[in-house]
Amino acid sequence: MSTFSIQILHHERLPKSGMLVIPGRLDFSLLLHLEKLFAERRVTWLVEEHAHYDPAVRGFLEQSSSGAAYSCKDAAPKEAGRQLEEFLVDGGVLIHVPGRVNVRNGTACHIPSTHLKVLCSFGLPILPVALDMPGSSALSVERTSTLPYAVMVIGKLIQAREASLPVFQQQLLEAAEEAYASRSLFKGSLPMALLEGLRKHGSKNRIIDGADDSEMTYDRVLAVALAFSQVIRKETDKQRVAIVLPPGKAGLIANLAVMFAGKTPVNLNFTAGPEAIKSTVRQSGVDRFITADPFVRKVSGFPWPPNRDLILVERELPGLTRQIIKWAILAKLLPTKVLGWWFGLNRRKGDDEALLLFTSGSSGEPKGVVLSHRNLLANVCQFSSRLEVPFGSSILGSLPLFHSFGSTVTLWFPVIEGLNLVTYPNPVDTRRNAELIALHQINILLSTPTFLRGYMKRIDPAQLASLKLVVTGAEKLPRSLAKAFEDKFRMLPQEGYGLTETSPATNLNLPDPDPEHESILIPSARSGSVGQLLPGLAIRLTDPATDKLVPLDRQGIIWFKGSNIFSGYLGNPQKTAEVLKEGWFRTGDVGRIDEDGFLYIEGRISRFSKIAGEMVPHETVEAAVNKVLGLDGETERRVAVVGVPDEQKGEAIVLLSTIAGPALEQECIDLRYRLLDEGLPSLWCPRQIIYMPEIPVLASGKLDIKGCEAFARQQR
Repeated sequence: MSTFSIQILHHERLPKSGMLVIPGRLDFSLLLHLEKLFAERRVTWLVEEHAHYDPAVRGFLEQSSSGAAYSCKDAAPKEAGRQLEEFLVDGGVLIHVPGRVNVRNGTACHIPSTHLKVLCSFGLPILPVALDMPGSSALSVERTSTLPYAVMVIGKLIQAREASLPVFQQQLLEAAEEAYASRSLFKGSLPMALLEGLRKHGSKNRIIDGADDSEMTYDRVLAVALAFSQVIRKETDKQRVAIVLPPGKAGLIANLAVMFAGKTPVNLNFTAGPEAIKSTVRQSGVDRFITADPFVRKVSGFPWPPNRDLILVERELPGLTRQIIKWAILAKLLPTKVLGWWFGLNRRKGDDEALLLFTSGSSGEPKGVVLSHRNLLANVCQFSSRLEVPFGSSILGSLPLFHSFGSTVTLWFPVIEGLNLVTYPNPVDTRRNAELIALHQINILLSTPTFLRGYMKRIDPAQLASLKLVVTGAEKLPRSLAKAFEDKFRMLPQEGYGLTETSPATNLNLPDPDPEHESILIPSARSGSVGQLLPGLAIRLTDPATDKLVPLDRQGIIWFKGSNIFSGYLGNPQKTAEVLKEGWFRTGDVGRIDEDGFLYIEGRISRFSKIAGEMVPHETVEAAVNKVLGLDGETERRVAVVGVPDEQKGEAIVLLSTIAGPALEQECIDLRYRLLDEGLPSLWCPRQIIYMPEIPVLASGKLDIKGCEAFARQQR
């Protein structure tokens, strides 16, 4: 890989006036390239006087005829900035050189926030420069020799009067998103990447089905999927094929086979109500359903179509023995490109539809989320590069395949990156999941807080000793649960965040990297947050009331932009227009970014009530109720807060509780005083307690908001 293969985007953004250039990261090769970019102008290198530098960078700076220094402990940065203004005269360029830091792979900014605060306080115009290094975060199926050493994106100039840490963070992330989006990988085909992964890791990796303890190497999976794909081609002319299967070898093979048939998998939520399922079937237009006969009998409440529309895996595969043997041989002999051409896997790629998922329906009718090849390849790359999973790792796949996290991270990720996949169809059966973790020495556990609570019951800590990483998503991870889990299993669960529309992962907390000599640690985890943004994502926040942009350190509705962002809802241009604006996706969640880039979710806009002009976050109220009632250690959800219509104030806060006694009115008064003592505003306190035998949750582990609201309205 040549050190000179550096792409530079947006030269036109370079102002002719003087400025302070702050690159997010800078090694020696990039430093030289940046100097060439300003060859016709006076360049001054700016260093932090206490920072440590790599020998090559330090040697270059010592030999340079022009340099300046500042201190991150400077008590009067504006005065220091006035002294630095002389370097910007006549279009002069002041370039900040970041020191050595210890940071997770894929982090956009390698400058400690203490340094950035001072730099942004100088009162100078600032030009952010983002640098993406494709080779250091490539997928295992990419040929790194063909990748550029770096992609440099010139950001938008920040005027001196607007310069601040939140503004710099936002502009750098937007430039970094542009750099990441330029990767050639994302123009390709997901089935081709899966084919390459199965071939590359075929003999070394396997899937282990915990339902029957059977095993299949990935090269065997490939042969079966290729043979099965030809059956699917003959069965239907429709572009989409439904899959009704839990995690397991059948689910993996079915999804691969549908993709190898040039079609779109639609993993249906078999735990949803009949009307919701019928809606997803109608919207997707499927006419064939891949499933298994035992599963049809088990899920009797599913509105199954006529038998002629079912493709039963256990009946089809035994008749494909010869075809499987043929493709096992050909898959070893033929190059990947030839196999891909044979099956037409490059006909659909890039922005074409690759997968159709449906939202959980927790707050309304399920919406079809069309995810492209670009979306899924980007998210696998984002997730993988940040994780940096060691060779030979194993992952537990027990989240439903219709769950976006279960789909991307336990289908495409292990196949492409070469992880052993151990599956089990029921995430609630934590006893069996724990047995599988111990038996197969699994390293990575993906879960939700609801499912994680199950591990706190009757599970021996020794069974989870092999785990190196526990990641939760789908709902907020209570700090009390995280600490209780860590106390028992000596492993702190890391909270992540994402949505179906983002393929799904956008943020992730991870253990800090091992300490390095003379390097400043940039943290990669922070309690209470959902982590830093994955590489290639930009973020904006808007005021819930006015829709105007607000600084990242202020609470606002979260908007994301990135290659993993979907392009719209299936057949619903109105809903699409509500959430997508010029490539930016409105999540509907409210949050803020701290000085180190960690995102804090304050709640979902649908889980806010507007009372007397004030936004009341339901999740904050729930947390306060759990605390005063001593429910933090409970393994099951005992309370839920909902908003109901109120004639006087528009909405009223109602508490649904499984523990309310007979004197509900008095209990509500007592609870109100306890919440006030805890510092909760009077307006936020529940007006009524309603007894509910069980707080409903969806199969994904999320609170069933729709069910809770319907129950509350019925009872009032």
